[in-house]
Amino acid sequence: MPEDAAIDLRDDAASQRYEARLDGELAGWIEYELADGRLVLVHTEVPPAFSGRGIAARLAAFALDDIRARDLRVVPRCPYVAAYIRAHPAYRDLVVGIRGTRIPRRGQDPRQPRAQHEPR
Repeated sequence: MPEDAAIDLRDDAASQRYEARLDGELAGWIEYELADGRLVLVHTEVPPAFSGRGIAARLAAFALDDIRARDLRVVPRCPYVAAYIRAHPAYRDLVVGIRGTRIPRRGQDPRQPRAQHEPR
């Protein structure tokens, strides 16, 4: 999808999701839960008819920019959003979680502590 394609991005607070509409048709969404000044981003979905057009990335950027503008923080439970934040470090300052939850690197089990290096 070209960058100038007419895509409408919005926060549908009643449905607790960010939405992307292309020519009036729902083309993708990110579901969230609001808790204690944090938006927990739980799931991103783009229907197959709209996949491969960069809609999820535009939605993620829109959601994170909106979260920043509202002076909130984000808990990226959605794997897509977590990967997006890893790829776009300017958003890392928004991330919070339970007991310092961090965004794991690809292939790393987030439940396992980091290996500590002993001095030589």
